[in-house]
Amino acid sequence: MHISNKQSIPVIDLSPLYQSDSQAMDTLVQQVYDAYSRIGFAYIANHGVPTNLIDNVFKSSYQFHALTIEEKLRIEINRFHRGYIPINTSTDRTSEIEKAVRPNQSESFMMMHELAPDDPDVLQGAPLAGPNQWPSDLEGFKEIVISYHDRLAVLSHKLVKVFELALNTDNLSKYFARPTTWLRLLHYPSLNVEDPEDLFGSNPHVDYGFITILAQDEVGGLQVRSVTGDWIDVPYMQDCFVMNTGEVLRHWSNGRLLATPHRVVNRTGKERYSCPFFFDPNIHSRISTLPSCVDIGEQSKYTDTVFGDMVMNHLQSNHDQHDENE
Repeated sequence: MHISNKQSIPVIDLSPLYQSDSQAMDTLVQQVYDAYSRIGFAYIANHGVPTNLIDNVFKSSYQFHALTIEEKLRIEINRFHRGYIPINTSTDRTSEIEKAVRPNQSESFMMMHELAPDDPDVLQGAPLAGPNQWPSDLEGFKEIVISYHDRLAVLSHKLVKVFELALNTDNLSKYFARPTTWLRLLHYPSLNVEDPEDLFGSNPHVDYGFITILAQDEVGGLQVRSVTGDWIDVPYMQDCFVMNTGEVLRHWSNGRLLATPHRVVNRTGKERYSCPFFFDPNIHSRISTLPSCVDIGEQSKYTDTVFGDMVMNHLQSNHDQHDENE
């Protein structure tokens, strides 16, 4: 498959989220439906997240990844999928695009939604219900990362309403009363010219959740596969996030909205940093196709599944730390 340099990722203006203009909201809903039914990716502008907060989360990422490997391994990812994910420990074995044979060339810090020790999910041993892990010697790191996470969650709740309107339903918000959220601070070393072509910063894959909101630096490397099979570069765009939809939304919409393959190829000679935020349904949610997305005489293309089962299947297959055979 060849690389297409043609810019074809749309830009969606989210300012109607912060206005009381029904006509502007109608336009936004149509733009969202068009973008995510045709390509599954878009830049989102006027999203309401302060620039200084985005800058600070990148600074926090630089500080974390500048720590020694020994310091980072003190908080190596736990069974609740929180902490440091070392390079060469995740491989997209369950990818529906192509089975990866080489591990992702990235390292990252992962935090998820905060849970109190007496939270019902913690007490019941629900999937991934446990504490975040934090580096002990980075002043302000935890506060900045949580602040960014919480601000992205506010934006995501607003976007749930937009997708409800796009799919002609009022049945999505209930799944996000206690959402599953993930913030990942990623660092991609540059690959060398002599490295094999099937070695990626992030192997070709689709996201398995609801939406992903990505802040990326200016280095580049993100590529999206179009419906025609071309790989399209998705470069940095000032003051914009990149947002894509995942398997859960594809299932809810009966395939009307896409879970689009994407990958990271960093052969720039520079280190790449990105901060994806994943906003997903409650871990106990049963994912069933929405009635509004099944026409008369049509059937759902997908089998109902519990989101927690879906998540754990991916994690146990793709991350060495979650290998059931340990």
